[in-house]
Amino acid sequence: MNISFVFKNFEASEHLKKYARRRMEKLGRFFGKASGLDLAVALSVDKFRHRCEVTLTGEGLHINASEQTSDMYAAIDLVSDKVESQVKKRVSKVKEQRRKMREQDIDVFTYTMDGEDESAPKVVGTPRFATKPLHVDEALMQLEAIGSEFLVFFNAENNRINVVYRRRNSGYALIDPVL
Repeated sequence: MNISFVFKNFEASEHLKKYARRRMEKLGRFFGKASGLDLAVALSVDKFRHRCEVTLTGEGLHINASEQTSDMYAAIDLVSDKVESQVKKRVSKVKEQRRKMREQDIDVFTYTMDGEDESAPKVVGTPRFATKPLHVDEALMQLEAIGSEFLVFFNAENNRINVVYRRRNSGYALIDPVL
């Protein structure tokens, strides 16, 4: 996480800089060490009003928070608590979406036949399974592992049901229906 500070209308002490950096680095525990997030902290003083503004951006995330008090340390504490609660809310929302996707049943083979014709092929079964989101390369590896001709999977990149199948001549093809 890249942290940048801007000080307006005052010269910050080393202790204040270290304190603000420590408080903001605690937000990194939600994203891991290799995250490409940018955190911009703007500290300003206007007469007796100390203001702290934080902007967290990156990886489809944009969070803003600001606080003002009569003490700069209190403003930093309040804004870091605000950003932390917003990040927790966002992380729990993403986890809930992933959990719902994992539990979702997908009806793979469902056919309705109007007329019962003796010579027509009949559907023997309807396999149902819960899928987990896969990337295309993971789906290809799973297709090789099960040795089937095709694999229906939930694409994690575009959040749609896709089919990857083995072509007759050589190679693979992907069916990506757009609704």
